[in-house]
Amino acid sequence: MSTELNMIKGLYNMFEQSPFICTDTRKIIPNALFFCLKGENFDGNLFVNEALEKGAAYVITEKNSMQGSDMEYPLQFLKGCPKGGVVNIEERIIVVDNVLQTLQQLAHFHRKQLKIPVIGITGTNGKTTTKELIASVLSKKYKTAFTQGNFNNHIGVPLTLLSIKNEDEIAVIEMGANHPGEIEKLCQIAQPDIGLITNIGKAHLEGFGSIENIIETKTALYRSAPILFINNEDKILIQKAVLRQCSATEKKKIIYYGNDTEISGQIIEMNPYLVINLFNKKIQTQLTGNYNFSNILAAAAIGKYFGISQQDICDAIAEYAPQNNRSQIIKNKTHTIIADYYNANPTSVKAALDNFLQIEAPHKLAIVGDMLELGENSASEHQAVIDFCEENDITSVFIGEIFYSLKNNRFLFFKNVAELNHYINSLPSFAAQKLILIKGSRGVHLENISLFR
Repeated sequence: MSTELNMIKGLYNMFEQSPFICTDTRKIIPNALFFCLKGENFDGNLFVNEALEKGAAYVITEKNSMQGSDMEYPLQFLKGCPKGGVVNIEERIIVVDNVLQTLQQLAHFHRKQLKIPVIGITGTNGKTTTKELIASVLSKKYKTAFTQGNFNNHIGVPLTLLSIKNEDEIAVIEMGANHPGEIEKLCQIAQPDIGLITNIGKAHLEGFGSIENIIETKTALYRSAPILFINNEDKILIQKAVLRQCSATEKKKIIYYGNDTEISGQIIEMNPYLVINLFNKKIQTQLTGNYNFSNILAAAAIGKYFGISQQDICDAIAEYAPQNNRSQIIKNKTHTIIADYYNANPTSVKAALDNFLQIEAPHKLAIVGDMLELGENSASEHQAVIDFCEENDITSVFIGEIFYSLKNNRFLFFKNVAELNHYINSLPSFAAQKLILIKGSRGVHLENISLFR
């Protein structure tokens, strides 16, 4: 048995005794395993003593990071640390070559011990909403573990896996990526039994380089999972799934949802809430956006596969309330605000504006913030949004340095939210009694717009 596997088994024994993982001393849980992760702006290895003082059962740190930390142990304790091995300093400090890699290996080992179905979800847009809709549906029958918030990257996926308890009966794991190859790596860790891609569009082009790289990265989920759920109206996903099926040693099981399948339906209205027909039942949802209809169908298809009754599926969809500024409707005395600014890319902005056009309201205003991480495509993609609003006569306001650099006389442009707020405060009637769409990337800080106050 390899030294590395022995290390992970040893850590897993500790994890079974202390089944809590922490990476931030400000949120530490007594008796947890504290992993000293490093990032561009932080180094958890500098907080070993603090983690121990706050009650961590064990601290996992890197041997190359010991020098310069707040620890008082002499460096000779580290000599002889085997490649990929563990050194135990004073019982509670575990020294490894790479803390992140160790966290990922521990999560993978835990995944292999689980005897429950694991559903993997990725996509350019809608993956968080779809994940939560699926969890809402499955929770009608099963004890369901699922990704909290947006813990969907190389750190979040391992943490999510390690949060799955013995009593859980099914797991829903969200997977995000902004560089080529990342979904494949997450699949290696999570080993999903079921794969679902919501869609593929233009996002993180700065990191991916091209739409072709996005497609290849996302569809790695189809290579990993033996069972695939696919939107019957998405030609790219159908083509890629069929190719994976033909090239796989064991044939994939493909389940379609959408038009001409058992899981289809109709949008009845969206003013601004989405009302749909599903299983010949009318459902008043708490979601906005026709783009969420396919996300609902995905959740219904997963629910049907796992034996959830039609009535429970419909109830779960009706009960789901979006949070965190994703297709969320906020009402105050004078405005109805469609808050959809958790993140933005050309595909999601176009979908939001398309939906906004179809909502009937006497006074409508779109406030659109910069779309970040688009690389060399940034200017052309932002200009395309401006052109779309002009062609469709959408009353619009644009915020951010990128949009401001493209300003014209047709619309209002502001460099930042502070400038917009100054304008709003000087003209109280600016947004009175309007249906307002607010869409943009998190980095623009649209949550600080004074209309919310």
